[in-house]
Amino acid sequence: MSTPHLDRPWLVAVWPGMGNVGITAGFYLMAKLGMELLTEFSAHELFDVEAIRVKGGLIQPGQLPRSRVFVGHPEGCERDILVFIGESQPPSGKYAFCHRIVDYAASLGVERVFTFAAMATEMETEHESRVFGAATDATLLSELREHGVRVLEDGQIGGLNGVLIGAAADRGLPGACLLGEMPHVLVQLPFPRASLAVLQAFSRLTGIEVDYRELREQTREMERRLVELLSRFERTDEERDWGEESSIATEGPRSSPEDESRIESLFAAAREDRSKAYELK
Repeated sequence: MSTPHLDRPWLVAVWPGMGNVGITAGFYLMAKLGMELLTEFSAHELFDVEAIRVKGGLIQPGQLPRSRVFVGHPEGCERDILVFIGESQPPSGKYAFCHRIVDYAASLGVERVFTFAAMATEMETEHESRVFGAATDATLLSELREHGVRVLEDGQIGGLNGVLIGAAADRGLPGACLLGEMPHVLVQLPFPRASLAVLQAFSRLTGIEVDYRELREQTREMERRLVELLSRFERTDEERDWGEESSIATEGPRSSPEDESRIESLFAAAREDRSKAYELK
């Protein structure tokens, strides 16, 4: 792997997770800062091909999830920013892989490591997302507080979003995880509002200026679709309530094919937004 000279770099790492909060924020940051590909970690020892795609009846070659590092030089910022984007979390060998990432970061002179993730709470869907954080040392934790990040006092951070910060702590490299709040009832749906909150917190920490207009627009569009979907569920429930009194429900309400189609459209919209709206110009 190449080892270019960088100015006091910080590393941000993201993977898929609840609400696509972390990876959406990472993709957006990478695209808006006009980052360039720096290196790619080999995936052969981490993943296996689980399925293949078919297009127009033709089977496509199997593809492994990619793990890439991008580098950017934000205007007005005293440091360079690296963004690691993992398309999938490896099923095993997580800690060893995170140590590989940390070793590579240390070889580039990275001073701090951040991960972006989601935190599911009982928040109302229309409320603003708060940002919670945990850090490897008291100094960085105090800095998070000063920039409006609420401290995650106790708990666990699952997946590589937490494991990487643990690996950084092992090496004595300062690190923190920023978690965007999202409703626990929506963890299977994209929630870009939490991604926006995480990016704004990171911007306050770094002094980086990011154009959030596209992400705000995506947030409004996803919320519009969500309101439409929830309204449909409510109407369906009301229709059930006015049904025959003799009917006895033995299970919870099932989604209709139309509802399931609408839910899937939310995922499709999020994938389309990341693949097109955030691509490097």
